Amino acid sequence: MFRICFLLCVLVQPVSASADVAGFVRVIDGDTFDVAGQRVRIFGIDAPEGKQTCETEQGTLWPCGAWVSAKVSDLYDGNGAVCSQVDLDRYGRIVARCSVDGRDVGEDLVSRGLAFAYRAYSMEYDLVEKGAAINDRGLHESRVQNPAAYRAERSRPPHPNCAIKGNISKNGRIYHMPGQHDYERTGINEASGERWFCTQLGARLAGWRKARR
Repeated sequence: MFRICFLLCVLVQPVSASADVAGFVRVIDGDTFDVAGQRVRIFGIDAPEGKQTCETEQGTLWPCGAWVSAKVSDLYDGNGAVCSQVDLDRYGRIVARCSVDGRDVGEDLVSRGLAFAYRAYSMEYDLVEKGAAINDRGLHESRVQNPAAYRAERSRPPHPNCAIKGNISKNGRIYHMPGQHDYERTGINEASGERWFCTQLGARLAGWRKARR
């Protein structure tokens, strides 16, 4: 019944600048949704990457990135969302504030300790994150590397002349050259078999193929 009511409300509501994208949610990861088939990056928050690990107080590593994605899916997957666009990021994704049942998604995720305030872009959730940290909610029970620092670390070649990224994904072993479409967003996790290459020939001989774009 809710899905029908939400769909009817979306169809009959007037077009406005405050409701740029409206539809049902498919969770991609902790801070990224597909809403009505459009990729949406939640404004003002930053969640651990899917392959990111965290460390308990006892020094045990655990897959916090995958855990966050699963928790966010439990909360929002299949729900109706209304998103107001703030910007477009460098990957062409819509950056937006989203709400579900009138609840601010970004604030909710930061409050639960499933994401951090992305202070490089907004201080909107700064106090919300501090409240979650004080109460040891979610990720704040562990030692967590800042997601932006984690991405930067995985994107830094060991040598300036060895900057080809050998990524492993569901599509197989693919290498990305500097300047290609997905180069910047691709991280290298050597623990899972991904690696850096100095030449395309070296990458091909090792079993990687070049990204199509």
